[in-house]
Amino acid sequence: MKIKAADAIIKCLEQENVNVIFGYPGGAVLPLYEALRNSNIKHVLVRQEQSAAHMASGYGRALNTVGVCMATSGPGATNLITGIATAYMDSIPLVVITGQVNSNTIGRDIFQEADIIGATQSFTKNSYLVKDAKELPRIFKEAFFIASTGRMGPVLIDIPRDIQEFLIEFEYPKEVNIRGYKPTLSGNTRQVKRAVDLINKCKQPVICVGGGIRAANATKELEHFVQKSKIPVVCTLMGGDAFPNDSEYFAGLLGSHGYNFVNRMMNDADLLIVIGARFADRSTSMMKKENKNQNVIHIDIDPAEIGKNVAVQIPIVGDAKEILNCLLEHDFNVNDEHWLKEIQESRKVFLKKMFEPDTTLNPKSLIYKLSEKMGKDGIWVADVGINQIWAAHSFKVNESKRFFTSGGLGTMGYSLPASIGVKMALPETTVVASMGDGGFQMLLSDLATARMNNVGVKFIVFNNSNLGMVRELQKNTYDENSYFGISLSFNPDFMKLAEAYSIKHLKISKDDEVEYAISEMLKDNEPFLLECIVDPDIPSVPRLGGKRHE
Repeated sequence: MKIKAADAIIKCLEQENVNVIFGYPGGAVLPLYEALRNSNIKHVLVRQEQSAAHMASGYGRALNTVGVCMATSGPGATNLITGIATAYMDSIPLVVITGQVNSNTIGRDIFQEADIIGATQSFTKNSYLVKDAKELPRIFKEAFFIASTGRMGPVLIDIPRDIQEFLIEFEYPKEVNIRGYKPTLSGNTRQVKRAVDLINKCKQPVICVGGGIRAANATKELEHFVQKSKIPVVCTLMGGDAFPNDSEYFAGLLGSHGYNFVNRMMNDADLLIVIGARFADRSTSMMKKENKNQNVIHIDIDPAEIGKNVAVQIPIVGDAKEILNCLLEHDFNVNDEHWLKEIQESRKVFLKKMFEPDTTLNPKSLIYKLSEKMGKDGIWVADVGINQIWAAHSFKVNESKRFFTSGGLGTMGYSLPASIGVKMALPETTVVASMGDGGFQMLLSDLATARMNNVGVKFIVFNNSNLGMVRELQKNTYDENSYFGISLSFNPDFMKLAEAYSIKHLKISKDDEVEYAISEMLKDNEPFLLECIVDPDIPSVPRLGGKRHE
């Protein structure tokens, strides 16, 4: 029996075990929304399409699955662009469905037409403009497979309105066979052996981990490897939850907003073992350009990233979990106690400086205290800006805690909608979203989505009445007299905004109010907005000895 293509699309999603879609309807997806209305898939109405992509990203990331979002043609589709690019840069799997004008009118610039395929081509793993309704089952099967394998990322399916109305015979493919797409999972055994030999010859090694550890579900394997090899660990921003930061082997965050001693040890190391990290400019900005005594082993599932930014002596392409298991089959004799002790002492000094009460309200201390009370599986979703760096340094990662943020694209506004997606995926988990007063105002309308769906995210707004990161960059690049275009001297009353959205709220400005605020936030599973008034001169990273980096 033939069914409408729109109904076939819903059946495809059901076959892929999709339970939730984040979207915003419009004329070009009316048939699809009618089919969705008659299904068991939950639709979450966002207040801006960019939020749909961020929510789908948070939802999929929390469940280690593919997130799905949907919008109509034209401005609906183009509003998704920032969220798609955000997911692409951070290797988050999404399937993005957009409506398109009727097939016979494409290219005529009719009402709400936009070439979304062309607009997103450089930051999607693959994309499809559906021209034949009969191809829809194959396309959806391929889209989910591509999004969730290899280096994960977003796949876009653009479906003209008339295609959704066609009648087709529905049969969902059981297998996928895409010519030329065969991601490498197992590392080359010869390269692994070379890596082991190099590790056993080094004196001052460092392991650098990124988001690929979590993507490969390789946290336990990483811990076992570190315990066996006794090599200290540093992380990129996306790798902030890849390794327990209360471990004796953990050093800290590296790069442009990393710990000064971490950047120093990266330069002093004779071997860098990079696992699941792109090693892009934010990570390598504080590294010496020439270090002839340093070797690099780079393990990544994407061969295009190996050697792209830093010269590599031993490349190993494959899944981080599989390669770590291969490494664990070998013995290691790295045991420079002086190297590890020096790192541990430096970290103690840094953390003391980080949490000392040098301002009326120390946001880093608040983040640390709250992270201790979030439960063993709490999830912190950080926005972008100076608040992001505070969270990356201060959130206590242990047990099953997670840290989500926008790393590659650096998308302000990310944390509010992404945290809603996370909480909808894991409703019993404590989810905190932190942001600055600038980032909060980018997509704050989705407070309505949180309230409408009773999504109990704990939102924290660090209000310094400035675009804090840009302010700091201006100060460091020029001087204190060069502030321009960063003042948020007129902010709305955030407490009244919370009240307007029927969300519980509290405003604090002193350290001695923090404990009460945390207890109020965690009292129930309802949405809560905490506004923290903070000093605009609090730096992203404490300056030790008058220098931020060494």
